[in-house]
Amino acid sequence: MPLTLKQLNAASPTETLALLDGLYEHSPWIAEQALAQRPFRSMAHLQHALAQVVRTAGTEAQLGLIRAHPELAGKAMLAKSLTAESTHEQSKAGLTQCTPEEFERIQQLNVAYNERFGFPFILAVRGPRGTGLPKQEIIDTFARRLDNHPEFELAEALRNIHRIAEIRLGDKFDYVPELGNLTWDAHEELARYSDPGFAEKGQLTVTYLTEAHRECAERIRLWMEASCGFDEVNIDAVGNVVGRYHGKEPTAKYLMTGSHYDTVRNGGKYDGRLGILVPMACVRELHRAGKRLPFGIEVVAFAEEEGQRYKATFLGSGALIGHFNPAWLEQKDADGVTMREAMQHAGLCIDDIAKLQRDPAQYLGFIEVHIEQGPVLNELDLPLGVVTSINGGVRFVAEMIGTASHAGTTPMDRRRDAAVAVAELALFIEQRAARDGDSVGTIGLLNVPGGSINVVPGRCQFSLDLRAPTDAQRDALVRDVLDELARIAQRRGLRYTLEESMRAAAAPSAPALQHHWERAVDALGVPVFRMPSGAGHDAMKLHSIMPQAMLFVRGQNSGISHNPLESTTNNDMQLAVDAFTQVLRQLAEEPQP
Repeated sequence: MPLTLKQLNAASPTETLALLDGLYEHSPWIAEQALAQRPFRSMAHLQHALAQVVRTAGTEAQLGLIRAHPELAGKAMLAKSLTAESTHEQSKAGLTQCTPEEFERIQQLNVAYNERFGFPFILAVRGPRGTGLPKQEIIDTFARRLDNHPEFELAEALRNIHRIAEIRLGDKFDYVPELGNLTWDAHEELARYSDPGFAEKGQLTVTYLTEAHRECAERIRLWMEASCGFDEVNIDAVGNVVGRYHGKEPTAKYLMTGSHYDTVRNGGKYDGRLGILVPMACVRELHRAGKRLPFGIEVVAFAEEEGQRYKATFLGSGALIGHFNPAWLEQKDADGVTMREAMQHAGLCIDDIAKLQRDPAQYLGFIEVHIEQGPVLNELDLPLGVVTSINGGVRFVAEMIGTASHAGTTPMDRRRDAAVAVAELALFIEQRAARDGDSVGTIGLLNVPGGSINVVPGRCQFSLDLRAPTDAQRDALVRDVLDELARIAQRRGLRYTLEESMRAAAAPSAPALQHHWERAVDALGVPVFRMPSGAGHDAMKLHSIMPQAMLFVRGQNSGISHNPLESTTNNDMQLAVDAFTQVLRQLAEEPQP
């Protein structure tokens, strides 16, 4: 019989330890200490309690936990002395059927890994979907993680142990995250479409109005119509896919939600798309139940957010707030194709773009689900985070100008080194941004034109990207950085040029909508964690005309994004769907404006 929370909460400590036996390999102390958190409100609450025991246990206990795990395809597997759980997992990943070459490669990696880190390589081989990773992906991950810093790798091993425990707990409860699986599979399906030059390499790239982009739009449109039960579905004049699920009354307002389906070059599968597919799963369930809410739901799959093809970003969400500049139509991509030509080729009606602007009086607001794109939730062992504000940012392109001179004959105190001056500024930015706690500053581009190994750099071109959760905090950061830039140049006898290339206002979350997300997360038994968003999102565009708030979902692989390693799990996707459903329920219980 499957385990239940009621049974677990009512059992004696001894019985509970027996029920949870095998979650963490040969480490019953974790479940024993987690019992102090009973009664567990949900599986997610139980998982977090277990993870927090490990988190606070100290390095020696954590190393003991890691070392309690067997090597992949190691001696214990050959001797058939693995625990039942490990036997099942390694078998499901095909490690019991390795070719001689695969087995030899894994053994080499095991030796190298143990020599470098002093503990066995840990990987949740059943993967983010729970169905098992391909052997080659296991081997590739093994080799990649050999290059990690030891402290980082210890944390990564523990994160994989928690994922193993999460899957094993699901087995004990006979729990299947059905909507999480549905959403995960939809991401895989959508990732089949990729631009030429990238598709052949197995890389995901979907840029605005390419064939792959149009195929994604059509796939989303068909899902909305055929699978999810939206009442109206169309592809609008900029390529957004818009699905509307009507409310109980024809005059009902709408809750808008969504995100973008374009990608960066060689990007990940979840950036943007998670915010489309999660609400689609919620509408699907409403439709299957024959249920209408006091408000309608408008899901928008925004056609463009990344700015990869043309020098214009947020084309999809910008059009909905009336921010589409007709001059953009004459911009050319790298192949000389204008935006106008691309739109005409895609069959879009350019004359209708102005008609896309929404009337905010017809909406309750805008909410967006998005993968975090950072390491914070992953490091805290938290599946969800409530966004407090989308950072405002300012960008500059600049050049420091000194004097190029002979590297061997110019004394150190006589140099006018442009690159060293920029390096000094970079260190100041690192220190100044850290002083705020949640400000960030980056010099992402740094170039010495015509540089030579034996020449003191006379010029250094660089960029500045400065961000903070409020405009006032951002402006204070900018002011301090530019003042320091002037001081460095004066002290070193240099001059510089500086051009502002972008300025975006911060987008604080609407308190009421943020509170709905907080209540939803708490209802799932997950600690409510509030955090700013360092990245820009479609929500920051909608912020100018209606209230908005966002929910972040934990990413795997230390939360990396804009990268093929971007990942999340079926369980975390399920929690996102559940949280979204909770918000819909809360809004339905409120008096309608």
